[in-house]
Order: sequence, then structure tokens, then C-alpha cells
Amino acid sequence: MTSPADLQQLLRGVALRVTRPRVAVLGAVHAHPHADTESIISAVREELPDASHQAVYDSLRVLTNAGLVRRIQPAGSVARYESRVGDNHHHVVCRSCGAVSDVDCAVGDAPCLTASDDHGFSIDEAEVVYWGLCPACSTAGSRP
Repeated sequence: MTSPADLQQLLRGVALRVTRPRVAVLGAVHAHPHADTESIISAVREELPDASHQAVYDSLRVLTNAGLVRRIQPAGSVARYESRVGDNHHHVVCRSCGAVSDVDCAVGDAPCLTASDDHGFSIDEAEVVYWGLCPACSTAGSRP
């Protein structure tokens, strides 16, 4: 678990003012990888019962823009947030329950894939989402 002092240092490291909502939101994202906004609001309110939706949304926006949090949104899913930033990892998503897990790049350097035709773009990231069934849903589907 990331301590409040560690979270404060992360904020200071990107020249952000340390506020209770920012520390609480950053802590919630670290504690609940791939959480949606409503889950983050619930986690923040355990620590700061009076935290408003707007304070959480504003904090998520600021933290994302500062590179401390990454926003992902697999097709058909609400936005989710993670604290694993600074690398080019991918995700595996369960088609049944929506569970999300990190997947490291299979081979090669970032951006992991080389486009057959980059159309003149300077590509710095590739987004790959693997889809399937998580172990729990696979097991549940195989029951008679």
C-alpha cells in the first residue's frame, strides 16, 4: 500500500499542490486498480465523507493530466483509472463480468507494434486490449 507521505511526494514531484481530495483520490486509484469513477468516489468517501463528486472528478482530471494516473476505457465499458503509468502495458478484459487486468507487452519495444503504414504519424503508443473470459467466468460457464 502507498502511504499518505508517498502520495504527497508523488504530487509534489509533478508540482501539484497537495490537497486532501487529491491525496485521497490518488490513494484510492493505487488501492483499487482499474476502478471506475463511482468506485473511486466510494473509496474516497471512506476517508473524506464530505468529498463531492466534482472534487473527485476534478482530482482525477488533474492527476491524469499530470501523468500520475492513467485513464482507460475499453470498448463498452465506463472509464477506469490506474496508477500504473510510464510504461506501455496493455489490458485483458473479461467479456462476461468486465474484470480488467494488466498485461505486459508481449515482445519488442514501445509501442509494441509496428504499423504496416504509419501514414506519416510519429507513433509513440499502441493500445492493445485482449478480450476473453476471466477464470471465474470461464469456470461458471463450464458448469452443467
